[in-house]
Amino acid sequence: HKNLALGHWSQMSFIEQMANIGSEVERALNWKAKHNSAYCQQAFERSLELIDLTLDSLKGFARLKEVARLREIIVEYFLGANQFMYTEASLRNYFSNFIYAARRSR
Repeated sequence: HKNLALGHWSQMSFIEQMANIGSEVERALNWKAKHNSAYCQQAFERSLELIDLTLDSLKGFARLKEVARLREIIVEYFLGANQFMYTEASLRNYFSNFIYAARRSR
């Protein structure tokens, strides 16, 4: 995500950013289901990179709060005890709305 860090990411809409984060989370979930921990970890780390780029580019408190909470949930889901009790389906459902909206806006 080197090119994205150079400024392209901040030029994307919030919906496009969230859709891209969702794509990485989807990849991580798919690799987790296939029991491929190495690829799951790589996709998980890419999703965190994108979340951090989004946090750096946000100005509104409500979105900042949502993305910061999302980061916490994803870390807890993949690395922690999943104290928030999210499921694969709930994560997919959350991101599907952004992915759908981003595709419609093209």
